[in-house]
Amino acid sequence: MRFRHPDGSTVQLAYCTNVHPAETLDGVLAQLRDHCEPVRRRLGRDRLGIGLWLARDAAHALVSDPSALRGLRCELDRRGLEVVTLNGFPYEGFGADEVKYRVYKPDWADPERLDHTTALARVLAGLLPDDVTEGSISTLPIAWRTAAGDDRTEAARTALRTLAERLDALQELTGRSVRVGLEPEPGCVVETTGDAIVPLTAIGHDRIGICVDTCHLATSFEDPNTALDALSAARVPVVKSQLSAALHADQPHLPEVREALAAFAEPRFLHQTRTTGNAGLCGTDDLDEALAGEALPDAGPWRAHFHVPLHAAPAAPLTSTLPVLKAALIRLVGGPHPLTRHLEVETYTWQALPPELRPRGRAQLADGIAAELTLARDLLTDLGLKELP
Repeated sequence: MRFRHPDGSTVQLAYCTNVHPAETLDGVLAQLRDHCEPVRRRLGRDRLGIGLWLARDAAHALVSDPSALRGLRCELDRRGLEVVTLNGFPYEGFGADEVKYRVYKPDWADPERLDHTTALARVLAGLLPDDVTEGSISTLPIAWRTAAGDDRTEAARTALRTLAERLDALQELTGRSVRVGLEPEPGCVVETTGDAIVPLTAIGHDRIGICVDTCHLATSFEDPNTALDALSAARVPVVKSQLSAALHADQPHLPEVREALAAFAEPRFLHQTRTTGNAGLCGTDDLDEALAGEALPDAGPWRAHFHVPLHAAPAAPLTSTLPVLKAALIRLVGGPHPLTRHLEVETYTWQALPPELRPRGRAQLADGIAAELTLARDLLTDLGLKELP
């Protein structure tokens, strides 16, 4: 979905396909048919943006076979879909029964991460619509914290500098500009937007910036205006933003609140949980750990890294951090010029929701994704952006 900003630039809105993961190119093509095109039809649009997630094997198939890449581009066109952004965070196995810590491997100290992201950039340059010259990729925020060390941190920065050089060469070759954004996430080396400033300024290349995920922002109790002002002051580019909402509990000391939270503790994804108080930000790596005894102080609100559907906050006594998303969006695209032109709804946890909240079949999932995009569209038009055909 495309929107005209009051300054005349185009802002792109997509939804991320990691909600229906596939490991192979055939699986990706099936996604377009079974999921993405039905969402487009529900929205009544001739064209819909999607943020592709391409696992290692799918990316390799596309970058090693130009005819396969052309075939994917033709299939996108045929189904009324377009791609300006990729989710390069998960490497493979995102559809596994248990993902948890595996999603942080390989990290930026491992050569596989550089090679994979380079392949994604080459693929994206070949998928961009004819009238679009800039693409974006979100990626792992360097590493999970326990994988950090001086040697590995420096290796990661060297890899990111090498990536920037490769992206420069890609533009010279294709005329297409691709930028990559580190996506801060609780528990990682770069946990907050503030944590991103030092490594990104050390890399010192405007092709490597930040992806602001509003669920992660909220989980870490970051104020959107403070966070985005600091990024602007440090001249750290916001390459893209993922529009998402976290799980919020106001009174986690109450038994009924803990019972409601326990319904969201599930075995597939990691749901880092945070609270803040006089001692600052503290948390656990997963929601079930927070609920175990006194692992996390419960005098103040808790927020859990669980991407809940934008249009459907959990029932009381829980809610979502949609207000944080709204505040961030005002700052991102509500000013005289947008801080980013790539927005991506990223609710990958539909099938991890408590059973009574999960979609039953493809049709209900498509209905839910379309409802999220409709909410995002309305937020953008309320800020003065004009939806384009």
